[in-house]
Amino acid sequence: MTANLPRHRLAIAAAFLVQGLLFISLTTRLPVLSQALDLSELSLAGLMLMMVLLAGVGSVGAERIARTASSARGLRAGLILLAVGTVVMGWSVRGSGSFAVFVTGLAIYGLGVGGVDAAANMQAVTLEHHVGRPVLPSFHGAWTLGGLLATVIALLTADAVGWVGAAALAMLPLAATAAPYFPRDAAIPDADTTRLGVPWRPIVMVGIGLILFYMVDTATTAWGPLYLASEKVFAAPATSASLYTLATMPYLVATLLARLVGDAATARYGAATMIRGGAVLGAVGLAVVVFAPTWPVAVAGFFVVGLGMAVVAPLSFSAAARIAGGGADPAARQRRVDAVIARFNQFNYVGALLGSVLTGAIGSGNLRIGYAVPMVAVLGLVPLARHFGHRGRPA
Repeated sequence: MTANLPRHRLAIAAAFLVQGLLFISLTTRLPVLSQALDLSELSLAGLMLMMVLLAGVGSVGAERIARTASSARGLRAGLILLAVGTVVMGWSVRGSGSFAVFVTGLAIYGLGVGGVDAAANMQAVTLEHHVGRPVLPSFHGAWTLGGLLATVIALLTADAVGWVGAAALAMLPLAATAAPYFPRDAAIPDADTTRLGVPWRPIVMVGIGLILFYMVDTATTAWGPLYLASEKVFAAPATSASLYTLATMPYLVATLLARLVGDAATARYGAATMIRGGAVLGAVGLAVVVFAPTWPVAVAGFFVVGLGMAVVAPLSFSAAARIAGGGADPAARQRRVDAVIARFNQFNYVGALLGSVLTGAIGSGNLRIGYAVPMVAVLGLVPLARHFGHRGRPA
């Protein structure tokens, strides 16, 4: 198994990268898609709600596949759903656009997002356990790199949307299905987490931290482009798809930089310190966004948010896996961790729901108000930080 670790690591990183690329490709196109399909901010919030709920369903599906087969098979199934959903959404904007086809594609895509989220993190915590040191931040950094590639594509292709580009993107998750993911170590029966004695209370405390992260992250990636383009927010808003991406790109650049050093920094300073510092920095960045007099100032705020919040999600999954697998024999540990990671991933969607739906709903009159909510809420990570584990100890 040790000899194969580099191949497994590259494969898992590729899955994270592909998902990040497809997700940010969608969010950077939201202003253009909303114009093509004549959607209001409230309609977009409703569609985001649907996608988040279906992602939760996809995450549960990945858990069930991991029980009976392996997390690798669940990951491949999620990647195929991502590919199909992407093509269908691209097909929907031909000519005058078809709302029903777009909703169908978004639904399939949402199921795929949930499956890939859960299974990719199962694979990542398995590798972290094998190497015995923090590696989750760098895997989530691969997701961020994929998002950055998506923003570059958006800048180069400007306002273009369509099924040809969507079909080209869909080839990436299909190719990733052939990667050499971790196989199951042994035949493992169904995981009953109650019978396995999983300590849910500390896991829930870490899960609340994951909710707060995704509340901020989704508010930034989903609504950032619309924030810069809003005439209700700025007297002179951003006016093209190329400029809309400037909400997402600096945030992703900062996130990537922080995650590239996240493995070593966590080993040196400990997860709790990283979480506390990140929460304060994230709140400062969101304050800049909320009170920005012009959209370039808001862009700088999004960059600061990325620096602060980057390691919260990977350290959350790492902490949940460490708590779930503590004191168990290898077979029981794998049963626990696979089951817990899929269920823990549901906190992701609660946060995404708050970030995508509440930001749009509360900020339907003015998105500044929508961003004020995560600005305050993110400070809840400060008291939660003590639940995130011990210095340098991975799952």
